[in-house]
Amino acid sequence: MSTEYWGSSMLRRVRVLADYQFGKNTGEALFPDSCRFITSRRGGVRQVMLDGRRLATLRAHDGRLTLGLAGSERLSRIIDPPGYRVVIMDDVSPYIAAGKSVFARHVLDADPALQAGDEVLVVTGDGTLQAVGSAVLSGREMCRSGFGVAVQVRKGTNQEDSE
Repeated sequence: MSTEYWGSSMLRRVRVLADYQFGKNTGEALFPDSCRFITSRRGGVRQVMLDGRRLATLRAHDGRLTLGLAGSERLSRIIDPPGYRVVIMDDVSPYIAAGKSVFARHVLDADPALQAGDEVLVVTGDGTLQAVGSAVLSGREMCRSGFGVAVQVRKGTNQEDSE
């Protein structure tokens, strides 16, 4: 059974991971001191929570963070565009917000520094967050390719909040 509690060493750990994954100084802004942690049976960090909402989950198989909607909202305010963003056509935004995958033909722009496997914020042209997911293609490939899945969406903003 997992437990939920505060932990300064856990907070330091997830902040360092966020700095590594999203860039210097993002960890402290993404994970405030009031974060709580849900731990695994072995005592490792499983999820990072803030005010009852999931900011991030620590993936056991590779040690990277996956963002919840609350975490992606915070990250979108911390990192300036185009950082970790994939801009989609407005006409497909309802489908993406409902949790559907982003296809390369619907991508208008993407952070050129994105690598396949990176956490991404899927936004409309005006910067409105639609979803969070994992890049299937690099940022450059998303913009150049006309076919295939570009982003595997994990959570759309219009999906039921079951985090």
